[in-house]
Amino acid sequence: MRFLVVLLLHTLLNFKSAAQHTNTFNDLTSLPIESLLDMEVTSVARKTETLSQSPAAIAVITEDDIRRSGAMSIPEALRLAPGIDAARLDANEWAISARGFNDVFANKLLVLQDGRTLYSPLFSGVFWDVQGTMLEDIDRIEVIRGPGATLWGANAVNGVINIMTKSAKDTQGFLATALGGTEMQTLDAIRYGGRIGDNAWFRIYAQYMNRDGSATTNGADADDSWQIGRGGFRVDWDVSSQNQVTLQGDGYRGAVHQIFGAFDPGNPPGFLDFIHNEFEIAGGNALGRWTHTFSADSDLRLQMYYDYTERHTVIFSEDRHTFDVDFQHRFPLGARNDIVWGGGYRVSADSIGNTPTIALIPDHRTVQLFSGFVQDEITVLPQHLRLTLGTKLERNDFTGFEVQPSGKLLWTPNNKHTFWASVSRAVRTPSRSEDDIVLTQVRQVSTPFGPISVPVMLLGNHAMEAEKLLAYEIGYRTQPHERFALDVAAFYNVYDELRSLNPNSPSPTNTQFHTANSLYGETCGFEVVGTIELAKWWRLRPSYSLLSMQLHTRAGSGDTGSEQDEGKSPRNQAMIRSSMDLPHHLAFDVTARYVDQLTFSTFTIKSYWGLDVRLAWRPNQHWELAVGGQDLLYDHHAEFAPSFVNTQRAEIQRGVYGKVTVQF
Repeated sequence: MRFLVVLLLHTLLNFKSAAQHTNTFNDLTSLPIESLLDMEVTSVARKTETLSQSPAAIAVITEDDIRRSGAMSIPEALRLAPGIDAARLDANEWAISARGFNDVFANKLLVLQDGRTLYSPLFSGVFWDVQGTMLEDIDRIEVIRGPGATLWGANAVNGVINIMTKSAKDTQGFLATALGGTEMQTLDAIRYGGRIGDNAWFRIYAQYMNRDGSATTNGADADDSWQIGRGGFRVDWDVSSQNQVTLQGDGYRGAVHQIFGAFDPGNPPGFLDFIHNEFEIAGGNALGRWTHTFSADSDLRLQMYYDYTERHTVIFSEDRHTFDVDFQHRFPLGARNDIVWGGGYRVSADSIGNTPTIALIPDHRTVQLFSGFVQDEITVLPQHLRLTLGTKLERNDFTGFEVQPSGKLLWTPNNKHTFWASVSRAVRTPSRSEDDIVLTQVRQVSTPFGPISVPVMLLGNHAMEAEKLLAYEIGYRTQPHERFALDVAAFYNVYDELRSLNPNSPSPTNTQFHTANSLYGETCGFEVVGTIELAKWWRLRPSYSLLSMQLHTRAGSGDTGSEQDEGKSPRNQAMIRSSMDLPHHLAFDVTARYVDQLTFSTFTIKSYWGLDVRLAWRPNQHWELAVGGQDLLYDHHAEFAPSFVNTQRAEIQRGVYGKVTVQF
């Protein structure tokens, strides 16, 4: 891969006739503050509307935000959104959630990329180590804080993240990047886009990444480095003025180093072996989408995709095939109603490699999901007051039928102020693991003769119910001055039937537990984000979020640990981003963020400040040279902890890097 990048750079240096292309090297003046509120988004209503007219807590991470932040992966880019808790466990694992309930296996956040869901039925969450594309190909990331289940379905409980890549039409010509550093040791990519006839465009790309291992709590090497190669294509075809077709696909293969604590029934003194494992991750997907436009306010879309993933570790392996078809139709009804409706079908089949540590019984299972939705956007007072009502109906193999309605109100008294409010119901359906798992871990138990190691078993439960949320939200957006904008959102969430881990017997030394629904609780808080233009060349983006969680166990459940999950999400988070366009084609960006302390069952992760800086020089529209640093305030620090007892804890190290980007 390095050879290909060097060869490409050499070719481009001697390339005299530059192809026309979209310049990705923007500066601050290319997007004035008023344009930030007028940015188009599609995730709130499954149609195009401006951010200022969206009745939801939504933030947009633009391609310029990603580039100037120095983010090297999608999880790092998500840190730019207010209210998102994106914590790194080690070199290859992340815990990402919105408005609480964070975990390595966080299960209340729906993530999509170009309409393809990244959710895994294995645990109702996302394997972040295999999600990615060339960051230069991302057009924007829309981040909704709060439920989006009426349109997007189960598991869109606390939020929706929609990653959208650029049309092939907007990525014509050559682009290459080469990055090297102390932590991200290699991140090289090449892309080429061209035309097929007069009305079709394509792009292809390849990328290779090699990240160094993190540190243990005493500063030693955690031996958790990882490498992954990725490639893909996209074709966009304007068949006619009314019909557009998109075909795209990606594939990846990599190796991840990790130390696992494996249960060994043949080793009675400790029942545990710590094994260094270099395991394989691989997968691919193909997606097709047809859009037919009837008029400016009416269209029809049909999308299908296939996704394959495999993950083979010493304690668990999974091969999964998923097929999904989704249909939606939007049309006006009279002068005041804008209706969007649709339906979908998904089937996912897995094959599990069981071990004494983790097993799923049965080791093969196919699950299906049928869904339909309808939403009506009603204009009550033209240009001032809008009411949106809708619901989603789903039928899944775990809990049967689920209904997820919502109502939203948007009031715009004038073009400088927008108020909105919503009430929503959302559910999180059980996963394959909660239904069928047999997980064995080893814990230390005190006895009169001293501590001993005891196997502790967690069993799935076929009677699991869906977790339920009733959410109340309000928000306010304003731009009182051309150099200042403010966005505030507040929420109160009521949860029921949350997952708990109940003992099989009331004995204090019980070593068998099962999944159940004995937990309930409430969360409340708010997020505020501002944009301040101190000068045409200097922009600040401060943000702050407050979260209060209260979890309760029902009497008689015997669960003594699940209430402590409220300590895994920070109560306070703050961030300030400074972006400067300096003389001599220099750009200087600083991101400082504060994360409150986390409390786990037996230890606390201290609050910390993160500091990232980036200095870039852009001598012309074709070249950009950048140097930067990440997590600069500490040699190493902890951000989160593993969910499994027998997994080593790791800490994130300071890193510096240099990057070259060239485009023709």
